[in-house]
Amino acid sequence: MQEAGPDGLEAVFRRLIGATGPISVAHYMAEANAHYYNRTDPLGAGGDFITAPEISQMFGEMIGLWLADQWQQAGKPGLCHFVEFGPGRGTLAADALRAMAQFDFRPQVHLIEGSTALRMAQKLAVPQATWHDGLDSVPREGPLLIVANEFLDALPVRQIVRTEQGWRERVVVHNGERFLPVAGARPMDTAVPPALADSPPGTILESCPAAAGMAYEIAARLKAQGGAALFIDYGYCAPQTGSTLQAVRAHQKVDPFAEPGLADLTALVDFSQLKQIALAGDVDCLGPVGQGDWLMALGIAQRAAMLAKSQPSRADDMMAALDRLVSPDQMGALFKALAYRGPGWPAGAGFGR
Repeated sequence: MQEAGPDGLEAVFRRLIGATGPISVAHYMAEANAHYYNRTDPLGAGGDFITAPEISQMFGEMIGLWLADQWQQAGKPGLCHFVEFGPGRGTLAADALRAMAQFDFRPQVHLIEGSTALRMAQKLAVPQATWHDGLDSVPREGPLLIVANEFLDALPVRQIVRTEQGWRERVVVHNGERFLPVAGARPMDTAVPPALADSPPGTILESCPAAAGMAYEIAARLKAQGGAALFIDYGYCAPQTGSTLQAVRAHQKVDPFAEPGLADLTALVDFSQLKQIALAGDVDCLGPVGQGDWLMALGIAQRAAMLAKSQPSRADDMMAALDRLVSPDQMGALFKALAYRGPGWPAGAGFGR
């Protein structure tokens, strides 16, 4: 389906559904986002959404300081790789690498990005990087320092729903006027945890196999090579029910089943699953903690005060950015930080240990 342009994705979906029947929510989300991210640069005031690195340089700087501290405490290994999943415009990487360089830490840079449009922006911000389609081609010698900021939320989610006849996969159909999600015909009772098996009709369970697979791969690489991984995203800490699928276009929430490929589709990240995967992968897990608490523990308030003092004309902007990143009613509580660490690597700062 990759040959279709985004404007034709609705027609492609309609033909596919007409020929082979309903498609899963996961299939719909994966294809829609693949076309969306290849269409254009979606970031910034003129795009559809804004991420923390675009709000302020302080966000990337704090991550860079966190990684530099990891590297120093690990004995300053000579060969070390900085790896970022979904680097956006490269803003976070550029800010983080600048902060790391203050400590004479200059790791090799690897960016994992599937969007041609975003790779072009990244090459301007981080020209020394090597680009990859996945973690598999990243070198297997030397520790990895991995960052995934607002990456997992865009991976396709699988949904199953309880019906009067039992659990079924949630699929997408077209009723002649629009796409909509319905219960499919395939029984899914064996995929439901026993404690939730008798949930009332209408209950939706959501999972993200792609996020789980990525987390298992990262844990395996950290166990083999050493290093640390930092996940920052919006999500929840305890298992929950209900659909969290949402769409954003021009900074407004829109119907995720309207105009596929023209809006950013995301779902909340299950941080409890990330913790379980760390345990299964035999790596230590730190967090999750709220993004606001984590950034404050790293000293972002002091950095904001320093920037405001050095640029008085922008002091109000600095404080507004700080508030947006750390306040509980902004990004501070909904967004969370969680870290994996390989054997022998230090406990990362900001996680209360």
